[in-house]
Amino acid sequence: MDFSNIDWADIAQATLDTLTMTGFSLLFTVVLGLPLGVLLFLTGRKQLLEQGFVYATLSVVVNILRSVPFIILLIVLIPFTLFLVGTSLGVPGTIPPLVIGTTPFFARLVENVLREVDKGIIEACQAMGARTWQIIVHALLPEALPGLLAAVTVTTIALVSYAAMSGVIGGGGLGDLALRYGYQRFQTDVMVVTVFILIVLVQVLQYTGDKLVLKFTRK
Repeated sequence: MDFSNIDWADIAQATLDTLTMTGFSLLFTVVLGLPLGVLLFLTGRKQLLEQGFVYATLSVVVNILRSVPFIILLIVLIPFTLFLVGTSLGVPGTIPPLVIGTTPFFARLVENVLREVDKGIIEACQAMGARTWQIIVHALLPEALPGLLAAVTVTTIALVSYAAMSGVIGGGGLGDLALRYGYQRFQTDVMVVTVFILIVLVQVLQYTGDKLVLKFTRK
């Protein structure tokens, strides 16, 4: 393989587009998914704000969004994306479905992480008269930080995969490049390079996430 079809400027731009989509989508996913995950935890059975109806409603919505394959979600959300950002193509048109697709996933991870926190810590805070928001901010989230960082890592890697998949509808990035040149024009060298970059990107993200989890894990 001589890589004669490779335009490194296009590869660099596609890589930058993928990183941009992943970065902005992750930001919005954490901003929306963290409170949603905390709310799911708090309103669950035998928790601080136990509300069966609220939990059941949120849980159904989260499960419905999680059950829709992302490729279908991309297509279904085109009218909403057009309304929100004015285009369904490129980096701007890909971010809304990425956020909607991963926020429920991240929220459920957050809920599961918070459930692993020692209940004795919460009970101790309650015994000292701490309010619910104080327990969340000063005890629950700090104690769950390593698990939350692991959840962010998993979500980031999922976003990279989804961002690549968005190339099917002209979402830009490495997935779009692989589809247009590697698949439609049978340029195998382009496909190999884009896949290699995606593999390296995922490895770097996983390594960084693992290091952060290790750093913030209490000995």
